Amino acid sequence: MIIAGEASGDLHGAALIDELLKIDPQLEISGIGGDKMIKSGLKKIYHISEMSFLGFVEVIKHLPFIKKVKANLINHVQIEGIKTVVLIDYPGFNLSIAKSFYKLGVKNIYYISPQIWAWGKGRIKKKKKLLIE
Repeated sequence: MIIAGEASGDLHGAALIDELLKIDPQLEISGIGGDKMIKSGLKKIYHISEMSFLGFVEVIKHLPFIKKVKANLINHVQIEGIKTVVLIDYPGFNLSIAKSFYKLGVKNIYYISPQIWAWGKGRIKKKKKLLIE
């Protein structure tokens, strides 16, 4: 599974999918991405356009949807037996869901991790515990 929530993540995710499929063309990759990731072979669970919330008020307004997305992704991981999730930037959502995946024994790989200076040094401990970078 790969989760990207922004246009830049879609671009990097598409390149990653292209390379992974060169290694193993039978690999099935699902998750959240945009048109570029979908074109590269992502089996879309949600499109990044559904996840684009700017600002605190927008996030609060969409909390029920965000919780639904998180529950659906956790369910998908359990049903499909997914063992590794690649998280691309998008720290507000990805760090939150990484905690849930970690509790399920899923390996979280942060590809293009958010900058510590921009998101607070308190996240270092959380990242160190939950992620493989």
